[in-house]
Amino acid sequence: MVAGDCTVESGITEPESPFAQCASFVKVQPMLRPTLVLVPCLLATGLLTSGVLAQGLSGSRPNIVFVFSDDHAAHAISAYGSRINQTPNIDRLAATGALFRNNFCGNALCGPSRATILTGLHSHANGFMRNGNVFDGSQTTMPKLLQDAGYQTAMFGKWHLESEPTGFDQWMVLPGQGQYYNPDFLTKDGKIRIEGHVTDITTDLALKWLDELDPKKPFLLMCQQKAPHRSWMPAPEDLALYRDGDLPEPPTLFDDYAGRAEPVTRQEMEIARHLTLHYDLVVPPTDEERKHLEGPDRDWDYLWKRMTPAQQKQWDEAFHAENEAFRRDNPQGRDRVRWAYQRYIKNYLRCIAGVDRSVGKLQAWLDAHPDVKKNTLVIYASDQGFYLGDHGWFDKRWMYEESLRMPLLMSWPGHVDAGHEVAQMTQNIDFAPTFLDLAGVPVPASMHGRSLVPLLAGKAPETWRDAIYYHYYESQATHMVASHYGVRTDRYKLIYYYEPQWNCWELFDLQKDPQEMRSVADDPAYAPVRAALQKRLSELRAQYGDDTGALGGSTFPIQAGITKVLHDGDVWQVYANCVGGYLLQTGERTGTTTFVTTMQPVAGRPLQNGFVLASSGEPRENLVRAGIEFRTKRLVIQGPAGMREVAKAAIEWDGSAAVEVRVTIDLAAHRVTAEALGKRIEAPLPESWQSLTAWGYGASNAETRFSALQVR
Repeated sequence: MVAGDCTVESGITEPESPFAQCASFVKVQPMLRPTLVLVPCLLATGLLTSGVLAQGLSGSRPNIVFVFSDDHAAHAISAYGSRINQTPNIDRLAATGALFRNNFCGNALCGPSRATILTGLHSHANGFMRNGNVFDGSQTTMPKLLQDAGYQTAMFGKWHLESEPTGFDQWMVLPGQGQYYNPDFLTKDGKIRIEGHVTDITTDLALKWLDELDPKKPFLLMCQQKAPHRSWMPAPEDLALYRDGDLPEPPTLFDDYAGRAEPVTRQEMEIARHLTLHYDLVVPPTDEERKHLEGPDRDWDYLWKRMTPAQQKQWDEAFHAENEAFRRDNPQGRDRVRWAYQRYIKNYLRCIAGVDRSVGKLQAWLDAHPDVKKNTLVIYASDQGFYLGDHGWFDKRWMYEESLRMPLLMSWPGHVDAGHEVAQMTQNIDFAPTFLDLAGVPVPASMHGRSLVPLLAGKAPETWRDAIYYHYYESQATHMVASHYGVRTDRYKLIYYYEPQWNCWELFDLQKDPQEMRSVADDPAYAPVRAALQKRLSELRAQYGDDTGALGGSTFPIQAGITKVLHDGDVWQVYANCVGGYLLQTGERTGTTTFVTTMQPVAGRPLQNGFVLASSGEPRENLVRAGIEFRTKRLVIQGPAGMREVAKAAIEWDGSAAVEVRVTIDLAAHRVTAEALGKRIEAPLPESWQSLTAWGYGASNAETRFSALQVR
């Protein structure tokens, strides 16, 4: 180890009830000999034969090997019917255990899914709603409860929750997203760098820990892979895969988004427009291109320099000929999209090959330790699904099927029947209750999920859920996917885009339109279905106690990054769960305008601040912020070029009182001034600002109370 720096159209007349129950179990044929490894994936529903569970599952205290990958779509697993790749080691789990056919996440994003699995709670309740939040490690978690019950616990690989892991006897985790080549790991003793590929290293760390276990105590091993997350950099031994021809294209690769709500047309995750040439598609920049790199492409040199000379040589040999052909042929239009799809999907699948090999190594360890294996449950899952060119996209976030679905497979030969599928709707909120139930640990009543043990035993409760709830928060951030929440039953899906600039619904009949190409939200034939689903959605929000996504009406028709707004008389209480969240009202003002409001922080948020915002033109690109950073006790002006701080002054503040802030925009002089607590600062505005077109409140990762905004 070497220390280093981190650097369908419907046409129906009588829609079925949205809550019609799906078929219970579907028998599948065993494919391979039994094994026992737990990996985050779709959990196969098990129809168990009489007597298999004679000793029972609840309280059996098995060892748990939980393999969790990042962005592994179920339709890139051959056990789930992949058309483009084979995953023999993951398939072995399905052959020897259970495959969950309808397993879903509650928020299709890396960190939030991880927080949900640890806590058994939806995002609004565990506090981790988007990447960039900081997980509260003091709250009750499944690993802590298992640890208290005598389990040995360990976490290796991707953590992505910003805080230090708790509830683990041993952990080594990647900082942030981590790196594929020669990754850094955070440990209890500091940061180290390990040479090699991250998938192999993470697996080796897990195997080493297994070798050192106390054989008298049960264990929880969480082996969490970075792969196949962007930037899709496979291990050297997988670089030659898929070079013999093109892989099949998804039927919706050239989706034009007609028939869907407007937010779908505003995203930034299209293969055609948003995959970067260097960072994503691994075509090295020319010297001239290097002078003008933007966005993720600016990281190309950093990724390249992380490699050793030997790794660089292997990489160059793998892609040089293809890159030269691309430069020579210079494909355009749909030909270029097809080229980008092939480059992207092949590297994505090469990364999955490494994950599948990792699962095989863990199974091999168990095969070599039969006394451990006989009492070990192996699980494979991924944090959410992913778009493999479906709808022309990469990434996740949407409530559409490809990213909503999570793979889940569980294998425990002799305890869980081989080759069965679970058809009931399950969610990642169920993982923690399941592990606790198996360990004989009481499941906290506060957890939103339910134990999957009855489904593993083929004894689905009559009261099993008829719908799942979803809520995505990270609006106007990476990939520009609008905030939304929704409900999915076995046949229908209702999605609500609640930000006021959208305020629209989508409804899909998954039986008639499985690819979700045409919303029927406004189809009169589906009015009864929509009404029933809206009622069910309200019930689920009440059941889980989710009051986020309530944004206070249309006073501020442009919003981004706001999780909740409370309006009480003249007070607006704004919860911004991002950096740079805002609520804006629209209009037009010229000359000089002064905005006056009071602002006061609400305790309990990581950063405490409040801003008055003004915009000229497109708000997201031309915002100036002026206000108070309460935590640092400063009056500041940021922007309008991004969120760059351009003026500041220290203030004296007692930590509780509301502060009056006065912000003046002088368009003739192209100046902005801010005044509070006897201090005054000013900053220039671009000469292109000839009128104000929007103004309002803002905050960053804070909950702030504002008085009515006076505009003079």
